Amino acid sequence: MPVMALDEKQATWGGRFSMQPDALMQVFGESVSFDKRLAPYDLKGSLGHASMLAHVGLISEDEFIEIKNGIDELIEEIKSPQFTWKLELEDVHMNLEQALREKTKAADKLHTGRSRNDQVATDMRLFFKDACFQLKISLEGAMSSILNLAKKYSDLPIPGYTHLQRAQPVTVGHHLLAHLEALGRDHERFSRVIEHANVCPLGSGAIAGSTLPLDREFVAKELGFVNEDGKPLITPNGMDAVADRDLFLEFSMACVTTSLHLSRMSEDIILWNSSEFGFINLPDSFTTGSSLMPQKKNPDSYELIRGKTGRIIGNLQNLCVAIKGLPLTYNRDLQEDKPPVFDSLDQLSICLAVVTESLKASSFNEKNCRKAASDPLLLATDLADYLVERGVPFRTAHHFIGELVSLSEKKKVLLPNLDQEEALKICPHLGDDWREVFDLSRAFKKREKPGMPGPNEINTRLNHWTSILTS
Repeated sequence: MPVMALDEKQATWGGRFSMQPDALMQVFGESVSFDKRLAPYDLKGSLGHASMLAHVGLISEDEFIEIKNGIDELIEEIKSPQFTWKLELEDVHMNLEQALREKTKAADKLHTGRSRNDQVATDMRLFFKDACFQLKISLEGAMSSILNLAKKYSDLPIPGYTHLQRAQPVTVGHHLLAHLEALGRDHERFSRVIEHANVCPLGSGAIAGSTLPLDREFVAKELGFVNEDGKPLITPNGMDAVADRDLFLEFSMACVTTSLHLSRMSEDIILWNSSEFGFINLPDSFTTGSSLMPQKKNPDSYELIRGKTGRIIGNLQNLCVAIKGLPLTYNRDLQEDKPPVFDSLDQLSICLAVVTESLKASSFNEKNCRKAASDPLLLATDLADYLVERGVPFRTAHHFIGELVSLSEKKKVLLPNLDQEEALKICPHLGDDWREVFDLSRAFKKREKPGMPGPNEINTRLNHWTSILTS
């Protein structure tokens, strides 16, 4: 019996149906408008699958060559805006399969032993590996800009804050390094997502694989799903392989954490940029003006980063709600799993690019920073430590210093300018040298331990990150 050709107007699953989908259903059910973004990964997966089919003898070598040549042509064609994506073919997979059929009849054999379920699972794992790699590069750019600014102002003192109240003196270098450390952890998180994505689901079929002699390990190697020793890594359960959306959640959560870190850094910069602080000078190219007030220079770039953080958090919530009540295995609800991760990638990428470029052209107002850091109250805790070194229990020392601060406020004088006799009445443990505590250089030299803002310690961390980011 001759093999019947498929009706090109019919959906690829149309053999069971006597009617075409309603036009409204076609619009409602299509995903090609957004999943066409997966085209390069889909073609890569199809080439790997075709290579495996040839390897096990399910297609001939000539058929494989025809398929390969067709895929190679499509790889170039999809880069053009003239490539036609057809709504009636539903998704990226069927569009590309139909386009390949127009090049070779051998394309009718390409879907042998494969379901769209394990096909899209493979596409997405390839996508996540690539997306995480892109974000790691973007993170490195932002981290380098932070590092360079931290180096330039490594010893410039500024107040550190708790409850948005001046707390203790730090330096710009120490403060920026705090944000750099956070982004360093984000870089590691995306590395872990890559590791978890590096397992091949192809060959799982819809849920239970195939009776055909597929070689899952071969195709895993073809697609680069291997460990450091070159051993292929494949999913152990077909139902889990096509239903699993852990990677979507992990990737989205990594994007959320990074965006939260960027948002907190943005808040610091927004505060520093205000007239009340006046610590940082942002470039005109990443600020905007007011439609009414001609004097305004607004830090819109960093405000937008704060705003986009909510959007990225929402994408994670979107995924969680979509997944929470689904039975195994595939359900059409999961068509909605791609827009959130695509959007998180796009928004986080542009946020990182803005941070990278904006900080390159930013500078600190050294006069304002030093003036704010000269507040003696920033070293009140150091005075308590001074008393501890003289044998006073810390809680007692804390109480003494609190009373001295209260007296200075009452007298409207700076803490180190208190009268010696009045100070001794409150705290008889003070020596003649207690005012030396209020020297900022002394304060920083006393903080030469890991995690502290001593000059040597800061240089150690600067050198650490320099070696990492330039290697």
